[in-house]
Amino acid sequence: MSSSSSVDSVPPPPDNAIVLGCGGIAVDFLATVDSYPEPDDKIRSTSLKVQGGGNAANALTCAARLGLNSRLISKVANDSQGKGMLEELEADGVDTSFLVVSKKGNSPFTYIIVDNQTKTRTCIHTPGDPPMLPTELSQSSMFSALDRASIVYFDVRLHETALMIAKEASRKKIPILVDTEKKRDGLDELLQFADYVVCSAKFPQTWTEVSSTPGALVSMLLRLPKLKFVIVTLGEEGCLMVQRASTAEVFESQETDIESLLETLKHRKDSTTTFPTCVSSETTKLRANGVGTVTGRLFLGTAEKIRPEELVDTTGAGDAFIGAVLYAICAGMPPEKMLPFAAQVAGCSCRAMGARTGLPHRADPRLVPFLV
Repeated sequence: MSSSSSVDSVPPPPDNAIVLGCGGIAVDFLATVDSYPEPDDKIRSTSLKVQGGGNAANALTCAARLGLNSRLISKVANDSQGKGMLEELEADGVDTSFLVVSKKGNSPFTYIIVDNQTKTRTCIHTPGDPPMLPTELSQSSMFSALDRASIVYFDVRLHETALMIAKEASRKKIPILVDTEKKRDGLDELLQFADYVVCSAKFPQTWTEVSSTPGALVSMLLRLPKLKFVIVTLGEEGCLMVQRASTAEVFESQETDIESLLETLKHRKDSTTTFPTCVSSETTKLRANGVGTVTGRLFLGTAEKIRPEELVDTTGAGDAFIGAVLYAICAGMPPEKMLPFAAQVAGCSCRAMGARTGLPHRADPRLVPFLV
């Protein structure tokens, strides 16, 4: 199939869908090594790549390549790295007109060591200086950024500015997605505004102090009454999602132990396919012992099985997953379609060095089945 006919076969993205993101932006210095060094070692990199990074910037780049109109609020310095980041974002179609550019200081940057042996990455981040202050984003600029926005996304960096935007977005009834990698300043306040949360593997248990991941997800929904769903990404193990039932769906039913239900879903998943899949429960009262119950559905999503020779770098997999979830929400995808789609986008990103190199465009043949 020619590339032109491939593009023609893909339906257009959601009409005028706009995602506004506020959070991290950086320059990534990615050094690949044969194996992670021991203390006091001197080693050589086998390759070096310099490109834009930062959670929010990566996720919005992903969303833009998938067809959403992406706007970013963040801060860079007026240095060569800052200018390079803006050019890179603009080339991908991300609107950078709301970024604050400091006349002095340094732009944020991250050293990333990619271990070829274990296929892991270690990040050493240096924040931008001077840090962003909420007063640097004028009220008129914030209103313009929120104008006609379909969804707002926060990675919990720049938390004071994020909270100011979240309050206004909530007042305008614009849905909010929060990406929770770990506990950060301002996180608890920001989570109170969240309609959707995507977590890293360890976060739910750390934040709720509940011993199991499924139980921790129930706890999050109980503690955050506005939350419609919570997803925890588990790397090559895929992801788990609990979706709260709408008021119309709540009915008298037996309680189901969420741990037992997860085991049932694990037996139902297709372990033979390399493509991402999803299995789900019916709407039921999900019980977590010692935590409580929430009426909703449990989803188990699998990751793409990538051949070892194709797996290059997992640096941006989480950001790619979130960019795809942002697209899926705007497109009205059901969870059964959203989770495999996001896993496929994340899988594509792992096949190239850096967080952005492998991010697919919406005409990518691997994505077309999810979009038609």
